[in-house]
Amino acid sequence: MKTKTLMTRSRTAHAAWFALLIAVGWLLAATAEIRAGSEESAVPRPLTVEGLRAAAKDGRIAFRLTTPEELEGMLGKPQNQRQERKGDMVVKVVEFPGVTANFGKFGEFAGPFTLFDLQVEGQSVDIGRARQRVLRTVDDLSKLDTFWGLAGVSVAKLDLRDQSKAVSKFTFDSQTVWPAADKLPAGFEPTRLLEEGKNPGLGVRKLHAAGIDGKGVGIAIIDQPLLKEHEEYKDRIVTYTEVDTDGAGPQMHGPAVASIAVGKECGVAPGASLYYFAVPTWKWLRNEPWAEQLERVIELNRTLTNTPKIRVVSISLGAFSERPNPACWNAAVKKAQENDILVVTCDPRFLRLATLKRLEDRADPGAADYVRGWFGHSAGALCVPAANRTLASFRGPRCYTYDRTGGLSWTVPYVAGVAALAWQVNPSLKPQEVLELLQRTVSTTAAGAVLNPTAVVEAAKDQAKKG
Repeated sequence: MKTKTLMTRSRTAHAAWFALLIAVGWLLAATAEIRAGSEESAVPRPLTVEGLRAAAKDGRIAFRLTTPEELEGMLGKPQNQRQERKGDMVVKVVEFPGVTANFGKFGEFAGPFTLFDLQVEGQSVDIGRARQRVLRTVDDLSKLDTFWGLAGVSVAKLDLRDQSKAVSKFTFDSQTVWPAADKLPAGFEPTRLLEEGKNPGLGVRKLHAAGIDGKGVGIAIIDQPLLKEHEEYKDRIVTYTEVDTDGAGPQMHGPAVASIAVGKECGVAPGASLYYFAVPTWKWLRNEPWAEQLERVIELNRTLTNTPKIRVVSISLGAFSERPNPACWNAAVKKAQENDILVVTCDPRFLRLATLKRLEDRADPGAADYVRGWFGHSAGALCVPAANRTLASFRGPRCYTYDRTGGLSWTVPYVAGVAALAWQVNPSLKPQEVLELLQRTVSTTAAGAVLNPTAVVEAAKDQAKKG
């Protein structure tokens, strides 16, 4: 009896042990299945077409904010990608199944590649190109290039108190939307910078106060299409001629150079008269069309009887001497000089120019209140204010840009404006004489040989007295 009881207990224990093993097996299998499901869900699945549109709508995909790496994280590995250059822009085309994305970055001012266009199944997706860019986090600051920077951008959502270094390098404008003052870096006052940056510097406003503002002198500018209604120069335009622009609207470049030359607050010669020629700089890659425009200026000048004669032409372009057929260009420049017209360009064969950057705590800067800018500092270069300056913007008739970079393009209308001041006080000067005055009256500073408008004007006066 005792033996039978022990055998029964043994069978019962074995059955229980077996049942436990089965239960553990089921538990392990279930756990493995759960883990596998969890791991599978952790791998992001490519967005659908509708998912892409939703991501664009809620800002996860955004114009000039989304990078190729971010889009790849949403769509998986691309099928193809390639890079190409379009003017100053480097473009990266990235292709996914049914999706083509175009990313770009702007020359030497570039941040990372950011999204410019998104095509899904052959149709464009609205990524906010026509809307104001709104930065979502401070990480988005790293996606901005220094050329456009914060111009037209909203940073209202951000706390920028610890972003002094980032904020201090970006261009901005009147349409930049800032957070409240207590969310800005200490001492950073964008409204003050915009206002103080309008001053041309180098004593120019003192000349204006003395009545020397270019009145009676004509300046011709040949540049990209202009926003004609801008308050800075609209009252200075005598003629506006469009040539081969195919109806292109106002571009960034034109308002800036016009305001530097004749702007009522930003300009070196706000009393001068402006003759503007809007041209497609993006497709004129040979010298012939530029030479033709100089011929046009010369012919126009011969017809002027009731408005000031053109004495100086401003063309913010270089390398004429390196383009095809330089002989035709040189002949046109020579013909302009023979007709008492000085042609100012960025071409170093004309005059070596270099940029200056204003120290931002100097509201009325003299020659010593500038440091070297980014461009043109070769031996013997004439240094001209360009960076940390306020300029007219193409975005609206009362919009202004605070440009932290300042290229050689901005030096040309400045020099043309100073030439107009010289001609106002001495109309008998020849173009070559004005060019010599610009170079022999410089102020020598740590930044280099700095243009001295007051000395140019005084030298022009002295020359007039000598007859």
